Amino acid sequence: MSGDRRPARTVPTELAALAMGVSPATIRKWASRGKITRYGSPQRAEYDLDELFEMAASGNQEIPQECPGEASCGASG
Repeated sequence: MSGDRRPARTVPTELAALAMGVSPATIRKWASRGKITRYGSPQRAEYDLDELFEMAASGNQEIPQECPGEASCGASG
């Protein structure tokens, strides 16, 4: 895949996280590990929605089942 060509449907980190049901930190971790492609400028990361949806459909992600995006919501109390 060419780093110069940006897909038609990209979204910022926060919206990518919302679409996947994870935290923005998880999106950044996936990008740093090469699981997803980061587009945009150094100041503004963007991610391809189609790539994210493909990843979700394949079941190839680390989405927590009990509590997407927040580690503290599983705490009892």
